[in-house]
Amino acid sequence: MTVSSVFNTKMILSRGWLRVLLLSFLFASIGAQPTGAADTPVALPFSVGETIQYDIKRFNLKWGETTITFHGLVALEGQAVFLMTVASKGLKFFDEEQIYFDPETFFPIRVERDLNIFGKKEKITEYYDAEQKTLKIIKMAKGQTIEQAIARPHALDNLYCFIFRYRRTGKFEAGERIMIHLPTRDVQLELGDVQILRLGGRKIPTYFMRSDPPQYRVWFAADNRRMPVRIDGAVGVTKAAMIIKK
Repeated sequence: MTVSSVFNTKMILSRGWLRVLLLSFLFASIGAQPTGAADTPVALPFSVGETIQYDIKRFNLKWGETTITFHGLVALEGQAVFLMTVASKGLKFFDEEQIYFDPETFFPIRVERDLNIFGKKEKITEYYDAEQKTLKIIKMAKGQTIEQAIARPHALDNLYCFIFRYRRTGKFEAGERIMIHLPTRDVQLELGDVQILRLGGRKIPTYFMRSDPPQYRVWFAADNRRMPVRIDGAVGVTKAAMIIKK
């Protein structure tokens, strides 16, 4: 398919079908060259364009909002990768992450982060190498650039990548334990019994997962989409909860 044919089709097709055609053109272009990404990802319990909006709460008070969007496959330096954006904003803070991750393993490849906390602006880029088990961090703030290198015995992970990976491959059986290796610590997560979570006046059955050390807690909707309806500990604010609203 040529670029001109795509633009001609734009006049008669809906916006949704145009997106499909553009993605098809992208995949065909990528497929013409050797890449390190998987050829065809397995079926997912979530779709391209899935957008989840959360209220950020602490001590039952709203501090801000977070939006997670799964964009599906995109091209990153000639490689087909998944892209997810996580944008959090509130009173005097803004934090947006563009998370590029492997379509097969769901391990992070690159995270581009734009921060503005009480007027302190930073741009952080994290380069992950799962094979070498390394992470390079480049931070730009106040006209200065700082580089940091981290090497660990295991491939380094990202919490949001893990949550979406577990939605796809998790057993969702009580007692299941999974170790993830974050840049600053190793965390073991264990799935507990199904819990009823009250959200917006509704009672929703959820799969409940908690970490050891006790920093993170995640509630997944107990249905075929396994959407994370509440996430505790992911936002920088101490003891903050992300609670789904839409």
